[in-house]
Amino acid sequence: MRDVLDPHSDRGRVYRSLVGHPREPVGWLAARTGLSAAVVSAVVEELAAEDIIVRTNHRNGEAPGVGETSWEAIPPTEVVETLLQREAAVQSTLRKTGTELERLYRFARRDAGHYGALEVVEDSARVLAVSRQLQQTASHQIRVIDVPPYSGSAEHYREQEVLQRERMDAGVAYRTIYHGSVFDDLVAWPNMARMIEAGEQARTLDDPPLKLAISDSELAVVTLTADDHPGVVSLLIRPSSLLQALSNVFESLWRLAVPISAAGIGTQIDARDRQILTLMASGATDDAIARHLGLSRRTVVRRVSTLLAALGATTRFQAGVQAARRDWL
Repeated sequence: MRDVLDPHSDRGRVYRSLVGHPREPVGWLAARTGLSAAVVSAVVEELAAEDIIVRTNHRNGEAPGVGETSWEAIPPTEVVETLLQREAAVQSTLRKTGTELERLYRFARRDAGHYGALEVVEDSARVLAVSRQLQQTASHQIRVIDVPPYSGSAEHYREQEVLQRERMDAGVAYRTIYHGSVFDDLVAWPNMARMIEAGEQARTLDDPPLKLAISDSELAVVTLTADDHPGVVSLLIRPSSLLQALSNVFESLWRLAVPISAAGIGTQIDARDRQILTLMASGATDDAIARHLGLSRRTVVRRVSTLLAALGATTRFQAGVQAARRDWL
């Protein structure tokens, strides 16, 4: 939602245009913003779904065109207040979790490494062993927040890929939030791309607050830089209120993160898929797309499903926005 205040983003340009020029249809918005009508159509539907703009039944100062829908911006103060409330809730959760984690960490270190549901692991070999154990014992899903420094060797990543593929083949779902800098790492980035292609669900976030892995609801591992020696320290958290808090943190960050896909990594689409995406973004049905492009409805349904998956989108409008951001339209 934050990007609606960014004048350089598509959402920000459309919202800012409506703030200054109320009750305008898509065509007028496209002309004012310099965006295509397809992109504007996708953006306004997305903003409407988030209650940032609303539909109106006439233009500013004119009678409406036949079958034409105009749009009106929600007051910016309301948008800003909603945004601040959402961010405050996330920050409050993160602070609470961080404070509790710090307290338990310090207490555990004074008490020979154990405190209830928490155990401190400092040996580097055991840190790696714990990571493998966490994945091997999962029955349903592994949730990961992956942040730098990416210190693993190429061999480490190859071994991790083998293990992850084995677990995914066994039905374990992997959901990973990557730090935005992963695209700049020569070892971590190719690993991410291959895992996404193999079926991992992946999203990116500019600056996740911690390095975390959660196995089902049974075990979490937080990895921190050691205070008094080189290397890292892992905190093992077993079923407890702290584990539940970490699970909630992951889900909150997952909702804020941006989906990525194998198709979005260095891949372009052909002319036919570009036409399908453009028609999807304009609101065309599968039948209408099939008639317009001279394709069978079955082919269109299959391609639409593939494109939605490639874009990490759950609706046609989301697909239109994601495609526009990747310069696919």
